[in-house]
Amino acid sequence: MHAPCAEASLLSIIIPAYNEGDRIGHTLKRIFRFLHDQRIEAEVIAVNDGSHDNTGGVLAGYAARHRNMRVLENPGNRGKGYSVRNGMLNARGDVLLFTDADLSSPIEEAPKLLQALAQGADVAFGSRWKEKELQKRRQSLLRQIVGRLYNLFLRAILGLPYRDTQCGFKAFTRNAAKVIFTRQRIERWGFDPEVLFIARRFDLKLAEVPVEWAHDDRSKLSPLADGIRMGVEMLSIRWAGITGKYREPILEFAPTQAGTVEAGKRQG
Repeated sequence: MHAPCAEASLLSIIIPAYNEGDRIGHTLKRIFRFLHDQRIEAEVIAVNDGSHDNTGGVLAGYAARHRNMRVLENPGNRGKGYSVRNGMLNARGDVLLFTDADLSSPIEEAPKLLQALAQGADVAFGSRWKEKELQKRRQSLLRQIVGRLYNLFLRAILGLPYRDTQCGFKAFTRNAAKVIFTRQRIERWGFDPEVLFIARRFDLKLAEVPVEWAHDDRSKLSPLADGIRMGVEMLSIRWAGITGKYREPILEFAPTQAGTVEAGKRQG
């Protein structure tokens, strides 16, 4: 059974990568095998976020062997939000999906998101908590507590009525990606709720989709230090909404086959 939209649309898969040399090779191998088995026409965009290990070399090797893969290099370590945005702004697909480099949500779960888009959603995002039995390996108790508190604040401050905003597995129609990522401002971990906040601001249809997920103990997110930073970013999102900063795009989209768009380039 093939994934919805696979035959009618080009899929772009964006993978942000920072010091992922130990596991990015396995991730790419699994993604390419999935695309081959499902006969999905896709491009794979890996965004190297200023890694100082062998991530760049591994990515270059895969890109040399796969014509449908591109590697984007950030200007130094800018953060996951910047990396995802960079990939989205440069994607050529009709459907754009980003996934974490550790594949905490297996790429084999992608058809669930594609199905939601095929049924009319503009944004489909994976949820670890909508069906908790799909969690194969849970986070530590501290991470779970911090995550639940963060979710409560998101509901109160940003009005996001979702069980899980932070799962690194989200898909967008091209139009939705253009609306969202040309306005996204948060460049680090707190970008996920901003993406959903902007989508709701523009009355896009969102679907929270339960997906399989397993925590990776090598996660680079610090539940306390990064949790505090994300809380500050949450307030900045709310302020940007109040002051109308999301009304107009601040970044470019629609790249051509001839080149790429720098994620930080403002429209003139």
